[in-house]
Amino acid sequence: MSNAKFHIGTSGWSYKDWVEIFYPKNLKSADWLSHYAKTFDCTEINSSFYRLPRRQTVNNWMNNVPKEFLFCPKISRYLTHIKRLKDPEEPLQRFFGVFEPMQTQMGPVLIQLPKTVGFDGNVVEHFYALLKQQYAQYKFAIEVRHDSWMTEDSYALMSKYDIAFVMSHSGNHFPYAEVVTARNVYFRFHGPGSLYNTKYDEKTMEKYAQLFKKLADDGHELWIFFNNDWFGYGIENALSLRRYLERLARQAPVDSGNENYQVPR
Repeated sequence: MSNAKFHIGTSGWSYKDWVEIFYPKNLKSADWLSHYAKTFDCTEINSSFYRLPRRQTVNNWMNNVPKEFLFCPKISRYLTHIKRLKDPEEPLQRFFGVFEPMQTQMGPVLIQLPKTVGFDGNVVEHFYALLKQQYAQYKFAIEVRHDSWMTEDSYALMSKYDIAFVMSHSGNHFPYAEVVTARNVYFRFHGPGSLYNTKYDEKTMEKYAQLFKKLADDGHELWIFFNNDWFGYGIENALSLRRYLERLARQAPVDSGNENYQVPR
């Protein structure tokens, strides 16, 4: 296909309703991550959004997976929902003070904004510049939920600072656009109908496999996560998407002149 990589997983792994769907009935919850890592090569860490873990917990997670397994932790909601990206210095120091040991096994750090935070160019550029100046060793992706972010000015700032725009599929719940702002491409599937508890059909997975192959053929590294965790739907969809991509990998590269996604100029 190309030298670009696909990373496909789910938005977390600690779900009780996955027992007997994905996890064996008698498997201890402490062993869920290691079991998950036998099937997938990456996961999001959603729990860090609500409460930062201890450094020992971070080390334990790393010790429970192969060295090539990758984590995408979500930035604390204190920074995104309470501080609203303003005065980010101290929240970032606390976050990376905890997650620094994971640096060698980390994919993009996910910055998830609420619907109430609109685009403010001055605030956003200060935030992005700080990430570039102080945390250049990390990759970042931003998921927006207010329409004011869906503009050329917003996308241009992401491109300037190599921040991946998160393509967020959620039916009609969150803004959606197929825009590429960095080498890393980050995609989240929240469910085609109601959030988190609906399953994508095979036709949809096949369609998105075509898009992802185009992006890979153009040299992008893709991070694809399913957040429709109810009833194990995310696991089923992730495995389905992977099968379609494996099938497409045996085909010739897609002509990059026919891309159907937007690249800011």
